[in-house]
Amino acid sequence: MEYGKGGGGRGSDGDDHDSADPHRRKKRYHRHTAYQIQKLEAIFKDSQHPDEKQRLQLSRELGLAPRQIKFWFQNRRTQMKAQSERADNCALWAENDRIRCENIAIREALKNVICPTCGGPPPVGEDSYFEEQKLRIENAHLKEELDRVSSMATKYIGRPISQRLPVQPIHVSSLDLSMASFSGPPLDLDLLPGCSSTSVPNNPRFPAINLSDMDKSLMADVAGNAMDEFISLLQNNEPLWIKSANDGRDVLNLDSYERLFPRANNHSKNPNLRIEASRDSGVVIMNGLALVDMFMDSNKWVELFPTIVSKSQRLEVLSPGVLGNHSGSLQLMYEELQVLSPLVPTRQFSLLRFCQQIEQGSWAIVNVSYDLPQVNSQLSSLQALCHKFPSGCLIQDMPNGYSKITWVEHVEIEDKSPTHGLFRDLIHSGLAFGAELWLTTLQRMCERFACLMVSGNSTRDLGGVIPSPDGKRSIMKLAQRMVNNFCGSINPSTGHQWTTLSGLNEVEVRSSLHRSTDPGQPSGVALSAAATIWLPVSPQNVFNFFKDERTRPQWDVLFNGNAVQEVAHIANGSHPGNCISVLRAVNSNQSNMLILQESCIDSSGSLVVYCPVDLPAINIAMSGEDPSYIPLLPSGFTILPDACHPHPHGGGPSTSSNPHGGGGSLITVVFQILVSSYPSVKMNPESVGTVNNLIGTTVHQIKAALNCPPTTTTTITTSL
Repeated sequence: MEYGKGGGGRGSDGDDHDSADPHRRKKRYHRHTAYQIQKLEAIFKDSQHPDEKQRLQLSRELGLAPRQIKFWFQNRRTQMKAQSERADNCALWAENDRIRCENIAIREALKNVICPTCGGPPPVGEDSYFEEQKLRIENAHLKEELDRVSSMATKYIGRPISQRLPVQPIHVSSLDLSMASFSGPPLDLDLLPGCSSTSVPNNPRFPAINLSDMDKSLMADVAGNAMDEFISLLQNNEPLWIKSANDGRDVLNLDSYERLFPRANNHSKNPNLRIEASRDSGVVIMNGLALVDMFMDSNKWVELFPTIVSKSQRLEVLSPGVLGNHSGSLQLMYEELQVLSPLVPTRQFSLLRFCQQIEQGSWAIVNVSYDLPQVNSQLSSLQALCHKFPSGCLIQDMPNGYSKITWVEHVEIEDKSPTHGLFRDLIHSGLAFGAELWLTTLQRMCERFACLMVSGNSTRDLGGVIPSPDGKRSIMKLAQRMVNNFCGSINPSTGHQWTTLSGLNEVEVRSSLHRSTDPGQPSGVALSAAATIWLPVSPQNVFNFFKDERTRPQWDVLFNGNAVQEVAHIANGSHPGNCISVLRAVNSNQSNMLILQESCIDSSGSLVVYCPVDLPAINIAMSGEDPSYIPLLPSGFTILPDACHPHPHGGGPSTSSNPHGGGGSLITVVFQILVSSYPSVKMNPESVGTVNNLIGTTVHQIKAALNCPPTTTTTITTSL
């Protein structure tokens, strides 16, 4: 069977035109003859790992390709290993039953024992009655636990746990894993910001979870079935996956999916449910083992996807997997996903993450929702109920340290409240959380990490200001922490409440405060403000406007119209817009204050994040010293496409009349302001007035500079 190539309009292997050819040749399936199998089995008894010379000889004798010989022996070894494991399990079950029977026999014998002193029954403890009642209560609790786990098993795997079937081994020879494996240079992940082994877990929210053996057994079943389904989603193309008529992306055919994977509780007919399912593939500049290591670490996972993952916490390690490559690792995770705007609620998941090495140089990582009462009680379900069906990625090593990634996202959403009109098209199209978003973000971040590892000290890249490669890495780490802080401020923890206030220019403002004691942030109370607006300007043009230091005086009110000069520049990706800059105001009284800025862009959206940093702190970073304690309170912009639809409120022009071309943009303007260095301060009218004036003036100047109508509807939200 051929491995299906998902593309989403990108990263194809040159065969996508066949999907549109009605006369394309059908896939051929090969079955070995009885003689071939008999001959192969005879060789297998003598040698389970034939060398290349033996495989070539068998190829000539049996009329099979050397590749078929290789895959047959791989499958046979996998089958033999599975049979051995099943035999071991059966032996353990038999031993357990024997011990249980012995235990029962001993208990019965104790009932008939005779006291050698008096000839009567042995003395009974005074607390036997209470012991019996304790056992009765424990038995009742166990029955309740069994009923609960059985119902969950029915929900997740379509059958009660008593009908559990052994998980069949995955036959990987049908996958197209022909790419040569390459063990590229090891990536020093401790150089990545926040990725050291001593880093503190981000946003711990849950206490220790006590799982019963039955829970763990069910989780293993759910993960195994999820991996089987995920492999099927990778292998199959039409009719399971079809090309979108709008943009050519791979989208799931729900009718074919339900026939292939019937479920006991099928809610697909519920009108309040939406299904988002997509698939995409591409190449990234990082070796597979480094990617697996980052994916299976919750802290590194957030570092890798700061614009998508707002929070991630590993709740329990059910299986550590094989040391060195995580194969067989099974974890219980909590995760929150975000769109970079406070108008879109986060999506919360309690899920299992399972990693399995398919063959040398290839790994599959699958995520699937798994609900636990002790976790669900702490989740906020006011906005939407989210359930993740088997999703994840296939990682295949390629030469020169690259990897091919195939990503699948499959989520069921039940909205509790209507999606905000500005984001309805983007979210309901599946682009806001789809496979293409994950893959493009991964590609961009891998390029950034590759630039971080480059030891060269190019004058063109560094502007002649940063003296050494260590200084470059230090500035890049500082900028990455700035971006992570910025992304985390847009959708903060669910404990913060919104306060609605009136704003300027018919702007609605919601505000709240947060207190910071983090050494990487200014100590005191900060106010964060985020304004989301729609403009009839293409995302690329908006990004160029914010990134260019020459146009900065047109929107940055803090520079008071002064010109801005770039004094240092670091490229951190192949796109010229992906870079880090150090800026200073020309002819300004604040000569001791500089601006650290990072801009990044890919097909899913873009960011421009900046933060004022004093000159001594910048010198510390440029000298290569640890920048972890430099305080940052960043502001900036997120720019998202509007899914090429007319303005959701009907107040703006449609994309067909957009003079700038390329569709409109959804822009979130974010400000963070230190209100006071005292932690007990409360919201006051002066702070509110400052935020209103800053946001209102900035939005007005942006519209004026981009020649947008001043009557365009604007919604401004402030958050922590």
